[in-house]
Amino acid sequence: MKMEFLGDSSETDKKTMKKKRFHRHTPHQIQRLESAFSECQHPDEKQRMQLSRELGLAPRQIKFWFQNRRTQKKAQHERADNCALKEENDRIRCENIAIREALKHTICPTCGDASVHEDSYFDEEKLRIENAQLREELERVSSIAAKFMGRPLSHLPPLLNQMNISPLELLHGGPSLDFDLLPGSCSSLAATTLPSQPNLVLSDMDKSLMTNIAVTAMEELLRLTQTNDPLWIKTDGARDVLNLESYQNMFPRSSSRGGKNHNVRVEATRSSGIIFTNVMTLVDMLMDSVKSAELFPSIIAASKTLAVVSSGLRGNHGDALHLMLEELQVLSPLVPTREFSVLRYCQQIEHGTWAVVNVSYEFSQFMSHSRSYRFPSGCFIQDMTNGYSKVTWVEHVEISEQEPVHEMFKDSVRDGLAFGAERWIATLQRMCERFTALMEPATSSVIPSSEGKRSIMKLAQRMVSNFYLSVGTSNNTRSTVVSGMNEFGIRVTSYKSQHEPNGMVLCAATSFWLPVSPHIVFNFLKDERTRPQWDVLLNGSSVQEVAHIANGSHPGNCISVLRGFNASSSSQNMLILQESCVDSSGSLVVYTPVDLPALNMAMSGQDTSYIPILPSGFAVSPDGSRNNQIPELKVEGGGGGGSLITVGFQIMVSSLQSGKLNMESMETVNNLISSTVHHIKTTLNCPSNCLKTPLKAHFPHLISEKGLQ
Repeated sequence: MKMEFLGDSSETDKKTMKKKRFHRHTPHQIQRLESAFSECQHPDEKQRMQLSRELGLAPRQIKFWFQNRRTQKKAQHERADNCALKEENDRIRCENIAIREALKHTICPTCGDASVHEDSYFDEEKLRIENAQLREELERVSSIAAKFMGRPLSHLPPLLNQMNISPLELLHGGPSLDFDLLPGSCSSLAATTLPSQPNLVLSDMDKSLMTNIAVTAMEELLRLTQTNDPLWIKTDGARDVLNLESYQNMFPRSSSRGGKNHNVRVEATRSSGIIFTNVMTLVDMLMDSVKSAELFPSIIAASKTLAVVSSGLRGNHGDALHLMLEELQVLSPLVPTREFSVLRYCQQIEHGTWAVVNVSYEFSQFMSHSRSYRFPSGCFIQDMTNGYSKVTWVEHVEISEQEPVHEMFKDSVRDGLAFGAERWIATLQRMCERFTALMEPATSSVIPSSEGKRSIMKLAQRMVSNFYLSVGTSNNTRSTVVSGMNEFGIRVTSYKSQHEPNGMVLCAATSFWLPVSPHIVFNFLKDERTRPQWDVLLNGSSVQEVAHIANGSHPGNCISVLRGFNASSSSQNMLILQESCVDSSGSLVVYTPVDLPALNMAMSGQDTSYIPILPSGFAVSPDGSRNNQIPELKVEGGGGGGSLITVGFQIMVSSLQSGKLNMESMETVNNLISSTVHHIKTTLNCPSNCLKTPLKAHFPHLISEKGLQ
């Protein structure tokens, strides 16, 4: 249902509305409306039409009356709360004065003399120092709030209570921790280190400031999701991109980010889609930092709720407001993560319609090094029939030009493909399908029980989340960077395994470009018939799928158990667990060797959290160069663009946790990646110069420096 805003009308409509400004409802109309309001504060369209016919008013008048009445009721409650707080404050102040007077006449029980009081000069000096500090904080908070209010504020509450909390407190539990699949579960990647409750204490005045900013951000998000031309323009790829000139006219701000002239660029996109989840389940997951990280595991590298400003009404998240820290990632060692400190605000617009907005709220103690700023972003959710929801997502960020963007990913990042709304919607659709598949009964003869199916899916998700952390650039992991980018663009990290056998694990990752469409690359990597052509560990042996679990509507979204026909007797009991997934934003193929006894334990429904895994795999995404094709590098398979591929491998290099890494281990993992990439390029008939220097994969460099063979 489209939202209507008074600010969108023409000049003629404004004059007409001004003439009707002094219209008053009759006592009968007001009495009937009050009666309807007492029964339902959020009438649907059918109820509004019935009242319109009954009272002789336009549906628009009915809608605005209910909106104004809800605002009036909220203001009345706030006034009542303020009066009660004022009375309590006066009472405490009187008690404080009485206690101070009593202290002046106290006598020491030991010596019988009057107690010594501090000199009033020192009391005054302390107050002067405190007032100076408060004035500095007031100026900083005023600059933040003025940006959203569109005007300077003369009176603002004091800053948040100071707490020395570092962004590193977002630490994930490590690449090998369990990752529960079910929405509403209490287990996640961060379960072992993140506190179960927010630990930042806020004053009432802090909450008042945050609420004002969040409400203003919500109004902006609703306009962004409901307005089309001229606010949004269509690109050649049919994506919605924000018209910055129209945006600035519609949402004027007194200054940009506190009045400083930043050298920044803006990424703002919008996308929508149908999600196989009901609206209340989706709202519940978005308002929980742990559940939202489960919902977007490839995008959210770390998430934490710092404080609950408001818990919402009637327990359904209506008007809930949380203060959160988030770290967003692209699956590549070449793209740095983005950290945000945000206010997340949820509001029920009308029956069956909700909105969740994120807006940056900066703290020097949290985000002192952040180069990212999130303007009002989030989603507008409309409930549909049969458990479906329509979601419209907006991502609007401001990024410092000083943030390094690798040439290979420059088009993808700046065009909004890497961090934009389309990726959020595609991931949301795919993960909701996965959650649905988890609850369906087992249909495989190899895995006959639902418990066994769920156990295998949990093991596969732990494998995939481990892969995400090993190839990304998040600072919130237990990994240690052993070697930065070498001449082939390979980054090596290490971490200590938490499972048997304990030891040191080496992770190597790199990204490279192929002049082949992502669809062809995904099919090539997933197909068991072509696997011997690139999997160097198979030594040319073929593989066969022995078990299959579908976890989405696309045939490529599945979990497979593969068996290799290797002549080596030591490999007879070793199988391959693989998960593949694909959506409009990219695709993934991740696998790990698992011995037969461990896999039998998982298929029987037992706990899989202690099964050791060493995930390897590929993340494939479009390169974002649909309009920049070079004739000499014509993309195979159509689709208008090439592929950006991130490959990652893990090997156990020491059976002792205290074991030291050596050059031989580094050379082994580097050769493993180089050989795999070479086999892929050779099989797909790609130029060899793109293979050897992935750091020069930007197209003009390939032509001018190396030439094409």
